[in-house]
Amino acid sequence: MPGIKVVTDSACDLAPQMAEDRGVRVVPLTIRFGDEEVVDREQLSTKEFWDRVTTGSVIPETAAPSPGAFQAAFTEAADEGAEGVVCVTLSSGVSATYQAAMTAADHVSDRIAVAVIDSLSMTMGEGLMVLAAVEAAGRGASLEEVKSELLGCRDRTRVYGVIDSLEFLKRGGRIGGAAQLMGSLLSIKPVIEIRNGVVEVESRQRTRLRSLQYLADKARTAGRLERVAVANGAATDIHEVVSRLQDLDTVHELIVTDLGPVIGAHGGPGTIGMCFQLAG
Repeated sequence: MPGIKVVTDSACDLAPQMAEDRGVRVVPLTIRFGDEEVVDREQLSTKEFWDRVTTGSVIPETAAPSPGAFQAAFTEAADEGAEGVVCVTLSSGVSATYQAAMTAADHVSDRIAVAVIDSLSMTMGEGLMVLAAVEAAGRGASLEEVKSELLGCRDRTRVYGVIDSLEFLKRGGRIGGAAQLMGSLLSIKPVIEIRNGVVEVESRQRTRLRSLQYLADKARTAGRLERVAVANGAATDIHEVVSRLQDLDTVHELIVTDLGPVIGAHGGPGTIGMCFQLAG
């Protein structure tokens, strides 16, 4: 259909129905359990992923989509008569997904204009940028206008998380500045932040409950918010965060969703992500 088509990857953690309802094409990453490879969303649901992680002993790994997977999505948009494509990707600081999308955009440049945006984020931080892109495209914005709006959204997007163990981050090579916490997990419950596209330590709390309170307070004290989302990685205490955010004054309603396999593979069970966009 005419207008700007929005493409993203499965690290965005938008619920499948939410993406489908908004016409967003989601290019899946691959999840590896030892020698077994499965395609996120297509061969592995979020529920199946968490069932395997919580009952098994193998820490999963992830792999970026191929340029060909993005090229297929961009070509499909061209075939549908789209005027252009904006593609929001997982942070280039933790994945080769952005580079794959850039390569694909170059390959289809003779057919359709593609603006690839490095979210410098992940989970619903990336997802909230996708929703902003859909909203801008729905208003009839041009490709350059949507791109400009997304770059502004990126600067206003924050992602924080509470994790039960750094082991998943360590094994996956995504630990970043959180490496300094290794060996001290018995005495602290870390709050992490996605800062400049990588995982960094934001705070050290003495108990899990305090870390969840701290997480919610980051949103409550941030000022006027456009969008807020909470992503649940098989955490039994997710209500401790959600209940503290229910009465926030935001432009859009609070989104509560599941943390998907891509980010879940690096955070592990018990991870809770809290993502928000400051109002522009």
